[in-house]
Amino acid sequence: MEIIVFIRTETEADYTNIYNLVKIAFQTAKVSNGKEQDYVNQLRASGNYIPELALIAEKNGEILGHIMLTKTHITNGDKKYEALLLAPLSVVLAHRNKGVGSKLICDSFELAKKMGYLSVIVVGDPAYYQRFGFKPSAEFGIRNIDNIPDMYVMACELAANALKNTGGDISFS
Repeated sequence: MEIIVFIRTETEADYTNIYNLVKIAFQTAKVSNGKEQDYVNQLRASGNYIPELALIAEKNGEILGHIMLTKTHITNGDKKYEALLLAPLSVVLAHRNKGVGSKLICDSFELAKKMGYLSVIVVGDPAYYQRFGFKPSAEFGIRNIDNIPDMYVMACELAANALKNTGGDISFS
């Protein structure tokens, strides 16, 4: 059963709650390195942070989910192609499988398109992310250089043929 949530951009006042949400959410994730909450802080401190694309889902003032899209690059020789990195997506355990994550992804993608971004990269569960248009990044000639199994590194075009003839390397560290 889907629940209705309000989506808004995160604010500095939300940072502690988001940190705790991400930490707890990834304790029950299929794959986790236990540092996702710290990764959120690293992404915010980087020059790749896009405040308008860091969103929370809330209901009655309670934060139920969080998503961040930050800038990343696909490098092919001396060429750099800008893309977005979806990392992380977190939903409170009690509200998973109720459309919260889907709403965060869909709303963030719509905002990203309006801002002129063309593609998104994610490291995650193919069974979940394929429904949003993600395909193995290798299909676009994009390879990760962080020794992550290829099946978990995926790309999604926000505009038709956005990754056609791009190819190259991507790193998540």
